[in-house]
Amino acid sequence: MLRDVARELRSADLTIGNLEGTFGRGGISKCGGAPSPNCFAFQAPPENARALEAVGFDVMNIANNHALDYGEEGQRQTITALDRVHIRHTGRPGAVTLLPVRGVRVAIIGFAPYRWATSLTDIPAARTLVTQAAKVADLVIVIMHAGAEGADRSHTPNGPETQYGEDRGYARGFAHATIDGGADLVLGSGPHVVRGMEVHRRRLIAHSLGNFAGHHNFTTGGTLSHSGIVRVKLGPTGQLVSGRWISVRIDPPGIPRLDGFHAAAQFVRRLSAQDFGADAVRMDERGAFQAAQRG
Repeated sequence: MLRDVARELRSADLTIGNLEGTFGRGGISKCGGAPSPNCFAFQAPPENARALEAVGFDVMNIANNHALDYGEEGQRQTITALDRVHIRHTGRPGAVTLLPVRGVRVAIIGFAPYRWATSLTDIPAARTLVTQAAKVADLVIVIMHAGAEGADRSHTPNGPETQYGEDRGYARGFAHATIDGGADLVLGSGPHVVRGMEVHRRRLIAHSLGNFAGHHNFTTGGTLSHSGIVRVKLGPTGQLVSGRWISVRIDPPGIPRLDGFHAAAQFVRRLSAQDFGADAVRMDERGAFQAAQRG
């Protein structure tokens, strides 16, 4: 499933993903025993974690709405499966994941608007946690699982979002506050579509990287097939130096393939300009971008 994108994933110093589901066997699904068109619970065999390790993932975020699809035991099995293949995880309440990367101390913190994750909606507390992490790490990376879902949700609103009656957070306010508190990079997931990118205090915010891979897990076509690998180079104090949105197309039944036409990058380029104006990432048609003059 990941063969076409493996080289790009392996080539980074640090590769991070969002694990939207569980690894395990058995247990009780949050959807109960009967199938429901409005409830989705994802579980894959624990052995499948090897595929993530094989293509270069170093850290997986488990702060999202599917982390407890099979309850606490399902999450325990997920963490065990990741541990067995030496992939770190982040996102449990209050957790700061620390790891050395080429002599640099990196802290990674996952946030989501759920009780089983570090809170996305308590922005002052999130900023405080980031500030504490910045005291013991050279770089702080924040992963936010925020925003409403759907093919028509590609724009990043300037305000809170809701979905199915849930508070899905205020992505702009959260991202800016965590950078003000010491974060050097903010990576977003949640809407299941790509969103624009902006720069705040010379730090990059990628509001949503969209879906990436899953076997019959999500609908494809149109904006739902746009995806990407965001490669970012940071300076010694965390400032954005350069980067590239590597365009990916999701083909049925959920296979990521590199897109030589750069369709996703061009879409993100338009979204960035429309949603963030002068603070938008300045990206070319192939997805390359440099440090912004302002932001």
